[in-house]
Amino acid sequence: MCTAANYLTKCHYFGRNFDYEISYNERVTITPRNYPLIFRDTEDIENHYGIIGIAAGIDEYPLYYDACNEKGLAMGGLNFPDYCDYKPLNESKVNIASFEIIPYILSQSKTINDAKRLLVDLNISNEKFSTQLPPSPLHWIISDRNASIVVEVVKEGLNVYDNPVGVLTNNPPFDKQLFNLNNYMALSNNAPENTFGGNLDLAIYSRGMGSIGLPGDVSSQSRFVKASFVKENSVSGDSEKESVSQFFHILASVEQQKGCTLVEEPDKFEYTIYSDCYNTDKGILYYKTYDGPQTSVNMYDENLETDQLINFELID
Repeated sequence: MCTAANYLTKCHYFGRNFDYEISYNERVTITPRNYPLIFRDTEDIENHYGIIGIAAGIDEYPLYYDACNEKGLAMGGLNFPDYCDYKPLNESKVNIASFEIIPYILSQSKTINDAKRLLVDLNISNEKFSTQLPPSPLHWIISDRNASIVVEVVKEGLNVYDNPVGVLTNNPPFDKQLFNLNNYMALSNNAPENTFGGNLDLAIYSRGMGSIGLPGDVSSQSRFVKASFVKENSVSGDSEKESVSQFFHILASVEQQKGCTLVEEPDKFEYTIYSDCYNTDKGILYYKTYDGPQTSVNMYDENLETDQLINFELID
């Protein structure tokens, strides 16, 4: 499971916690402007916007988990089991396999509105990357500095939701996650008032009591509520250092510690394998692994005119 979020100060920041029980040798991958993007069932794209992101360690294709392009549009895929329902090929649509959608959207979209126009004719297919890598059940968050949307493929078809809170986790579908926030509208970063009723003399005995009822478990619906609350109430300066630090603190509020979520006996646990933060305005990717320091890669420090992928192993 995972959590993604946006944060806006002077610049726009986007990123996520990648929570899982196994690693696929993740690495930072830059797709330069002239790297040919080969798609299985639609026209290839030879020249496009430069992209930086974290991808699986597969040499022949940028299998992005999350990424940002040089125009400031960012996108991430998060686990969406049980509800995800990729479709067979449809000759009346533009067919894009689920593992192709991030490079497809980011290679040719400057804004959310551009992405929405591409999604109108899109069929996200169930084609697998290889026999060893079948499709992962995902939904996606796409964001620029002005807006955010969520893309889901369910039994009924492809749904695109406006995302006013700029947060995404996993199950249930996004519209239900968003509606669930209504149950927490009384929460506050301020001290509560006594509205219990009667003549009871109730006391504020601790700071932070305005947020009593905020979920603290790591289930996907609880993480959505908590990340939304923390993000909506976050305050920082607008310097790069303060903004990036605050963004990582937002993600840390819903990170998973190794040992708390048992997936399989005796010792396979889901935990936050990495957290990342994109300055989408400057093309900088900050990340830190579970055991590693905070590190950054600037896409503009590399040659974006080459036709070869540029990879950096994660520092762990």
